[in-house]
Amino acid sequence: MSVNDISNVFGFIGGLGMFLYGMSIMADGMQKTAGSKMSSFLGMLTNNRLLAVGLGALITAIIQSSGATTVMVVGFVSAGVLNLTQAVGVIMGANIGTTITAWIVSMSQLGDAFEIMKPAFYAPCIIGIGALLLVFTKSQKKKTVGEIMIGLGLLFIGLDFMSGSISPYTDAPIFAKAFEVLGGNPLLGMLIGAVVTALLQSSSASVGILQTLAMNGIVTTNAAIYITLGQNIGSCVTAMLSSMGGSRTAKRAAVIHLTFNIIGAVLFGVLGFAVFALRPMLAASNISAVQISIFHTVFNLTNTALLFPFANQLVKLSGFVVKEKPEEVIPVEDDETAATFKHLDERIFESPAFAVETAALEVVHMGQITMENVKRALDAVIMENLDEVAYVYKTEKTIDNMEKMLTEYLIKVNNLSLTERQKKVVNNLFYSVSDIERIGDHAENLAEQAEYMAKHNLKFSETAMEDLRSISGSVIKSFDYAINARQTGNMDSVRKVSQYEDDVDNQEEELREKHIERLSDGKCEPSAGVVFLDIISNLERVSDHAYNLAGYVKDEL
Repeated sequence: MSVNDISNVFGFIGGLGMFLYGMSIMADGMQKTAGSKMSSFLGMLTNNRLLAVGLGALITAIIQSSGATTVMVVGFVSAGVLNLTQAVGVIMGANIGTTITAWIVSMSQLGDAFEIMKPAFYAPCIIGIGALLLVFTKSQKKKTVGEIMIGLGLLFIGLDFMSGSISPYTDAPIFAKAFEVLGGNPLLGMLIGAVVTALLQSSSASVGILQTLAMNGIVTTNAAIYITLGQNIGSCVTAMLSSMGGSRTAKRAAVIHLTFNIIGAVLFGVLGFAVFALRPMLAASNISAVQISIFHTVFNLTNTALLFPFANQLVKLSGFVVKEKPEEVIPVEDDETAATFKHLDERIFESPAFAVETAALEVVHMGQITMENVKRALDAVIMENLDEVAYVYKTEKTIDNMEKMLTEYLIKVNNLSLTERQKKVVNNLFYSVSDIERIGDHAENLAEQAEYMAKHNLKFSETAMEDLRSISGSVIKSFDYAINARQTGNMDSVRKVSQYEDDVDNQEEELREKHIERLSDGKCEPSAGVVFLDIISNLERVSDHAYNLAGYVKDEL
């Protein structure tokens, strides 16, 4: 082996590295740019499978990875966000969306009119502009655009390196023999495509490498067809690995993806074998990168069109493959924490934007549970309904469990690739969880006061009870608007919280003075007076925490 040969090997390895790294940072940047819009896409999903196919294709085109999309689908199915019927549509769409990368790779071969699209022509300029944006701009959006440009430029330069390293050997007999063997054996061709894709964890990357070989005129048509079919099967490996250890439903979603691609590969493989047997000249002819892109797109569109009417049958088939087993008992104490445990699925980390959105929704869920607990505690105090006390104590444990689970989840989310705004949201969610847990503690304090009054047979005067109803109403509204602000991002809700917080502060000061007067006039028992002051103090603290919650949302807006 000569020095030139070694240099070419190094060039190919370096080109492959730049291609894979460029694809990775480009996809990461696109995902950041998509941000919360991807959550809106998911929210549009209904039982309309056609819409699900379109959204699956769109999301995959944005994040440049069908594997990432299907892993997210497995996570959403496991978390109960999507059902299997919806998942089928998204998975079919993901296969269509992944063809975008193949077209990006083959743009340089679309003819003389696309001369400027050749990597060697504009890739260095793109990297230069991207680097300037990344280094010299302060805007997070511009920095993200810079990341995408650098990734795209590296992808093309990597392709150029690989192509340049292979070109001296295009006439080597080993290539002709290898593709002759692969072209003559459909199963071997599919196996090679599946294994390479499984190792790279990306069908886009493996198709790109095949296209690079095709650019140098060393890939036969039959071999390329079989390898491409195998690459589609290999793309299922990521989702299959992700579903391990997940729920039965998550495993079924992964099986649906695998079944969908295997059926398509078998149908096209048999059809291709028949065509190539009738037309051996076509089978042995060389195939271009553009033709691979065309086949890749036609295969996925046709496969989707053929199997789209049989989505329900695919769901049923997955049920036969993944047998029903007794559900494992989740190690949590109640249904609410079990639901939170289920929703905080780490597979969603494939999309940081979704992970942040999921965390925000669970913080809202925690707030709603805590709100209900405050109301029950106030019923115990004002309505003297002691049946509520035990419920308040039980729910307080739920709130504590949710705080622990959400905090651990947010720590993991914070280590993902997030935009500056997403990092701010995650930090504010940390504080929000803490504030809501403290409100839960105050609800528990109120229940203890109700229990103390019943035990010592203490009563408030009718005036004191009216005062409690008045301040309690303002506190509940303050907390309610704070939760709504987090859920909807509504600035009007933030303002309402501020108004009610001021009202609660004024009432607390006024009620404290009035109660001291009643104690001085002998209109109220001293023991009951101490309890009254403690209750309004707890209520004022609840309002303070609600004000904090609204403040975090205001900071984000």
